[in-house]
Amino acid sequence: MLAALYGYNQKKLRKAEMDFPPSGKFVKADGIRLHYLERGQGRPVVFLHGGVLRGHDFDQVMELAAAKGYRALAFDRPGYGHSARPKHRSVTPIDQAKLLHEALTKLGVDRPILVGHSWSGLLVLSYASLYPGDLAGIVTLGGGMYKEGYPAEKGDPISSIVTMPVVGPIVMNLLLAALGSVMVRQIIKATFAPEPLPADYERETLALWLRPSQFRANREDVLAFAPAASEMSPNYRRILAPAVIVVGLRDPFPTKEHSYRLHRDMPNAALIELPHAAHMIPQHHPQAVIDAVEKLPHVSRHKT
Repeated sequence: MLAALYGYNQKKLRKAEMDFPPSGKFVKADGIRLHYLERGQGRPVVFLHGGVLRGHDFDQVMELAAAKGYRALAFDRPGYGHSARPKHRSVTPIDQAKLLHEALTKLGVDRPILVGHSWSGLLVLSYASLYPGDLAGIVTLGGGMYKEGYPAEKGDPISSIVTMPVVGPIVMNLLLAALGSVMVRQIIKATFAPEPLPADYERETLALWLRPSQFRANREDVLAFAPAASEMSPNYRRILAPAVIVVGLRDPFPTKEHSYRLHRDMPNAALIELPHAAHMIPQHHPQAVIDAVEKLPHVSRHKT
């Protein structure tokens, strides 16, 4: 039975790779191969997805950005989509900011606008803290930025099991493909609620997120978030780059409170409230993302 479960899991993994092959380009940072999408030419805007899928989360946004005269890039974060992830060392939000900086330098991207959705709110703020002179602005979309109120603030049992040295690989390689679909459907439905879950997004999530490598990457990110947020959040008041903080008023997650808190903490930030939006802003409200990017040049040192 164990052999059958393992074989089924491997079959599902191969099918997922065939159904959703890489469609972008690759760049290496610190020896790690990162996959990214690119559209258009002009001022660079870099889009960073949350904790579920990959850079394709921003497909609609990137088309709009390219039409507006931007060079739009969207990365699969380490371990997601078709980007690699180190197996024997941590890749915290701070580490990912360093990898991103190296990748952008290699691609000739100078002073980009960084757009971070959900988990990547902390990533773009870490980048701004580490490289204050190397970015033109920040946009957060339903971003998670603080330890307080984060769902895994005090740990997460599933993440702890999955990241265990011996037990984790056994659980993922024997049970994930067979039993994980029920859990994934519940999670992504709640992530989109109360807005509808697109059928194509569900199919892609079931194919890619249930790969052991991506599921482990996600669980590692969940555990790494609170310590990194605790380390970085005292720096937010010193970030002088213009920022636009976008919050969906129907967002069911504590990221809504994080957005309001960040607006109070950052000296040069504007707040945009979307009355009809929930958490998955890039999928359901792509124009609002571009509107936020376009607002950056008008953000002054006085709160708006």
